[in-house]
Amino acid sequence: MAIDILDRSITPSFQTINEVFIPAVRNETLSNGLPLHIINVGEQPIIKLELIFNAGNWFEAGRGVSFFTSKMLNEGTSSHNSGSISQFFDQYGAFTEFTHTVDRASFVLYGLSKHLEHLLPMVQEILLDSVFPQKELDTIKKIQQQTIQVNQEKTSYLANQQMRNTLFDESHPYGAGLTQEVIEGITRENLISYYQSHWQHQPFRVFLSGKITDTEIALVDRILGHIPISDTTVSMPNHNLFPQGSSPILIEKENALQSSIRLGKQLFTRSHPDYYTMLIVNEILGGYFGSRLMKNIREEKGLTYGIGSNVVPFSKEGYFIIGTDVKKEFTQLTIDEIMKEIELLRTELVSEEELTTVRNYMSGSFAGSLNTPFEIADRYKVIMSEQLPLDFYQRYFQHIQQITSKDILEAAQKHLDPQTLVEVVVGGK
Repeated sequence: MAIDILDRSITPSFQTINEVFIPAVRNETLSNGLPLHIINVGEQPIIKLELIFNAGNWFEAGRGVSFFTSKMLNEGTSSHNSGSISQFFDQYGAFTEFTHTVDRASFVLYGLSKHLEHLLPMVQEILLDSVFPQKELDTIKKIQQQTIQVNQEKTSYLANQQMRNTLFDESHPYGAGLTQEVIEGITRENLISYYQSHWQHQPFRVFLSGKITDTEIALVDRILGHIPISDTTVSMPNHNLFPQGSSPILIEKENALQSSIRLGKQLFTRSHPDYYTMLIVNEILGGYFGSRLMKNIREEKGLTYGIGSNVVPFSKEGYFIIGTDVKKEFTQLTIDEIMKEIELLRTELVSEEELTTVRNYMSGSFAGSLNTPFEIADRYKVIMSEQLPLDFYQRYFQHIQQITSKDILEAAQKHLDPQTLVEVVVGGK
């Protein structure tokens, strides 16, 4: 029998994605005035319930308080300890996540829709009656301190933290990081106070995604829609954005075999008019495996296993970063090659062939990121939380199709001036 041998020298055929459909969100209001956003997609009887609070780094008075409050929410109530809470969700095949970012914090529940009626009362109990037991707090603090101690030996961790410190300043919510001293100073009283002012009886957004019927909506309203909500809402603090540093930063680590290189700069949020274009500029430079940085520094020069760049948008600010890890003796050569690729992007038009490849890759990746109701809910979570237009992601897809090489050149000239990039190296040169 003849066997067909794959000719790997021939590029596989592809089909251009010309449009993408994002199911619409249904917006309702619960009986107590809380916004409910419903993404009814899928055939499986599973749901994701996400409650989003203004309780991230941006809102805390003391560093680390918002993080530890989120970590401790499922560690006990007046009626249940941490073990019984875990056992309760386990018996229904459900699980919870307490996520924390610099901008917000979330309580996430995954489970079967048929068990929602039993799960919601425990969700309500955690929201209204968490007690932050001292023993569990001591354990979590010790774990976090040990984690930091381990991370302090990693050049990549130190480089990332130093970059954030430099771009936003250590006193800014986007630049601050946890330290041994900060963790040691966290008290149970700090967490209770923050819980009462930013979680308990505070307004929050409710996202309900999966196979959703009127039954699930009614259940959510019956439990969460009757939580008393305080008239005194969380205020939006102002944090000054400090000018970023300019001088190269070198942190020597004699025992390190490699250097972690980071180049970055302050950028902007998703609402900036150049946001879509910079995503494409970033993709060409270092955003995917076929990017210019990967081809040059990994494939051609063999200086690293991986290198990439990223546009990182927060709610109030954002930044751009390039990162890689190389042997110490290749540090300056790698930086020079990165700068060379940036300069080419700022001085020469991207070929139509390369632009087509990137356009198809980004379109396919975007379409592939909308496979589940939970992924779609994540898109709307960003839109609602940052007050973006409802068609924000449709516009993004359209921008990918319509962008020109001239648009990319102009954006690179405007936003990737090498003189504006902060250089951080941890390891040695």
